[in-house]
This record gives sequence, C-alpha cells and structure tokens, in this order.
Amino acid sequence: MLEPINHKIFILIPAYNEEAVIGSVILRLKEAGYGNILVVNDGSKDNTARIAESAGAEVLNHIMNRGQGSALETGMKYLRETHRPDIIITFDADGQHSVEDIARLIRPIIEENFDIVLGSRFLNKKARIPLLRKAILKAGILFTSIISRIELSDTHNGIRALGKRAINSIEIYHRGMEHASDIIDEIARNGLKYKEVPVTITYSEYSLKKGQKNLGFIKMGLKILLNKIIK
Repeated sequence: MLEPINHKIFILIPAYNEEAVIGSVILRLKEAGYGNILVVNDGSKDNTARIAESAGAEVLNHIMNRGQGSALETGMKYLRETHRPDIIITFDADGQHSVEDIARLIRPIIEENFDIVLGSRFLNKKARIPLLRKAILKAGILFTSIISRIELSDTHNGIRALGKRAINSIEIYHRGMEHASDIIDEIARNGLKYKEVPVTITYSEYSLKKGQKNLGFIKMGLKILLNKIIK
C-alpha cells in the first residue's frame, strides 16, 4: 500500500546482526510503497549496514551494541531533527512483522487523530503464538496494567505508529527491550491518545532464535519492577 498523500512517513528499523534478512525486509517495504526507511545498525559484527544501504535504506551506525531501546532513541532523535516526519513506524529487522499491517496502524492517526497506535497480536484471532511465549506475554500485560495503569492487550510488540505529538514527546530511557515499557509510561505521562489494532506476527525459526528468549522476558519484568520500586 502506498503512503498516504501529504503525510511524511518513515520506517524506523533497529538492527543487530541481521544480514540474513535485512535486505528482504527493506525490499518488501519498498515494494509496498514505503520509501523512507531508516536502519539503526546497533553495532552489528556482520554485513547488516552494507546490505541495508545497498537495499536503499538510510543507515545510522552505533560503534558498539547498545540495545534496541538505544537504537530506537537514536533513530527517533535523528528523524525529529533532520526529517521532521508526520508518522514514524517502528518495525523489527527479523522479518516477523507484516508490511500489510502498516496501513492499519497509520489510518487511526490520519483519520481519527490518535497520537500513537500500537500493534497487538492478541487482537488477531488467527494469531499462532507459542504457548509459553503467550503465557509470559499475558503476564506482562497484567504487570503493565498495574504498574503503568494503561490498559493494553499486548505490551511488548515492536510494531507501532507514532504521530507528531508522540514523536515530539516520547523519550526512551532503557537501552534494551525494556524500552517498550518506557513507551507505555510515556503514553500515560504525556496524556497521549492511543489505540491498538490487530497485527500479524510470524514466528519463524529465525525470529524465535534471534528474538527475546522467554527467560529474558522474565528477567526484563523483574528489572522493570525494580526500577519502579527505586523511583
């Protein structure tokens, strides 16, 4: 689907050692009409940056691996200061997100004046989520509703759309995967108008191997809880 006329839309992709798939991810985005693509190469030790550039993306490089949260913060700050986008789509580099879902994320911002639209795999009735991963994610949802007082059906999904107000107000503080909780906290802190829409997540052998492990989700939850207690 082509980008809506008169709206400057950028796809922001944090990437770490994704040479196997980053080229095909960028190609699918471009074939769908999304030409403004920024890849933040988070200290990869492989050819991620070179392949991303060859595929037609703009690339920023971290000298060392700093974590997905830092990569997103770097990309958002750069886009704010240089391109002034109307909408930023955050999109994972491992191929698990569907390009077709982007239009569904954009529409509420353009047509209904939402500030941020979050993808939810649990609103997709056809979603096939590994059982243990589903249980851990559901626990995270309950945890977030208690801690952040934001009611969501999916709290750690990397595909989302940020409108101008969200782009200019959201700050990411955690370097790693905890950044998803930062974004939810920022929605509450800034009084942003938010909405969830169903999206498709493809759990391939590659994405499960590359992605956050189940034990990692548990450790992340404990880290977020400790930070909340310290604050």
